[in-house]
Amino acid sequence: MRSDAVEIDRFYTTDQGMAAQAMILRRIAALWPNLKDYDLLAMGYGPPLLSNLGEGARRKVAFMPAEQGAIRWPGDHPSLTVLGEEAHLPFPDSMFDRIILIHALEESASPAHLLRELWRVTAPQGRIALIAPNRTGLWARVEATPFGHGRPFSKGQLSRLLVDAAFTPTAWSRALYAPPWKWACKDDRALGWERAGEKFWSRLGGLIMAEAIKQTGALTPRRARPVRVRLPALEGRPAPALSPRREPIEDK
Repeated sequence: MRSDAVEIDRFYTTDQGMAAQAMILRRIAALWPNLKDYDLLAMGYGPPLLSNLGEGARRKVAFMPAEQGAIRWPGDHPSLTVLGEEAHLPFPDSMFDRIILIHALEESASPAHLLRELWRVTAPQGRIALIAPNRTGLWARVEATPFGHGRPFSKGQLSRLLVDAAFTPTAWSRALYAPPWKWACKDDRALGWERAGEKFWSRLGGLIMAEAIKQTGALTPRRARPVRVRLPALEGRPAPALSPRREPIEDK
């Protein structure tokens, strides 16, 4: 079962949630400094990011899975929130130039199907930014935050999922090095942890982030693995699978 949208929204009002938001935005702003005239989709729970990203974007949409529930966003304007089934997104093909996944992949019933559906709605040469709990980080071990639910990932696992869904990874990063406790995330302490973590223990960030570009050319099939099959013995004398070779008949 997915985390509830109301609980995730409440998390982003805490010191830990505000630190997470700031560290993620820091990375995405460096990755995508200009989103003017782009169509932008946040998949999972994206209002905290969309509210601070995409100045000048042509369209911003927050899609939330039905199992998670939704909140209205933005609060003072016509709603840009869409609630639906993650395996059947209610958008036409190639609609979005940029897609952000947050609180999405780790609790999905089928991450592979989710990524293939996102491939469908991504524009040719469009890009996605995937944010997920890091398997070696502390945040994946604390259930008091949304990042402690579902499955955490390693870089290798995310890479295989992206490639299988016809995305090519183009950049990798980690974020959120502060421990998932209030005292470590309060005020500007999170940024201090972030800078120290990037320098001294780069693999231990709480979140793993990947950018990937949509492949639109010919797809390369995965290499088949040989499988040893043991068949039960057949009764009687075994016969060759192919017809035996016959000698040519000589004219007499």
